[in-house]
Formats: sequence, C-alpha cells, structure tokens
Amino acid sequence: QVQLVESGGGLVQAGGSLRLACAASRSIFRINRMGWYRQAPGKQRELDATITTGGSTSYADSVKGRFTISRDNPKNTVYLQMNSLKPEDTAVYYCNADMRPCYSSSGDYWGQGTQVTVSS
Repeated sequence: QVQLVESGGGLVQAGGSLRLACAASRSIFRINRMGWYRQAPGKQRELDATITTGGSTSYADSVKGRFTISRDNPKNTVYLQMNSLKPEDTAVYYCNADMRPCYSSSGDYWGQGTQVTVSS
C-alpha cells in the first residue's frame, strides 16, 4: 500500500524555523499536485501551499513570505520550509498528493500528520 511518510515536525520558539518532508513509500508512476495542509485543534483542515509537477507554487495568505514549498521529483518528495514561525502556526501538518502509484489506485493520498508546536 502506498503511503506518504512525513518527518520534520517538532517544538520551536516563535521566530524559529522548521523543515517538513514528505516522501512516497512505494513505486510511483506519476505524482501531479502536492501540497501541505494544517489542522489546529478545534479547527478544520486548511491548505497552506501547493506545488505542481512543473514547480508552480501557490500559498495561503497567512504563510506567504514565510513558508516555501518545494519538491524533488526523482525522490517523490515534497518539502515545506517554514520560517518566522508564529504561535498560531501550531497545528498538525499533513502532506497531500494527487498521484498514480504503480500498483495501487490513482487518487488523493494523505500523510499521517506531523505535529508542529510554536512556543511564544
């Protein structure tokens, strides 16, 4: 079964930085759009950033200028560099990929989530 495996979360002080990574665990024929979402306690999951296969990016207004999404296509990996972190960035972060695995169904896949906590 294809999985998206996330890493890089943790505890950081306000103003600090973290880098999240998310890699597909099985053979992938093609990955289209990839993205990062967050979900804070008691709130709905919301989109932070997306990136296409060609490298076009889009960001939520709340993270523009602070977060950078990138991807390594040969490694089937997406990254989220988070700078100037704020306490309100505290959430569980999920990666998402629209992909066609070699031996599983095409569709939308999610990572298991990684906790990011920003202390004031």
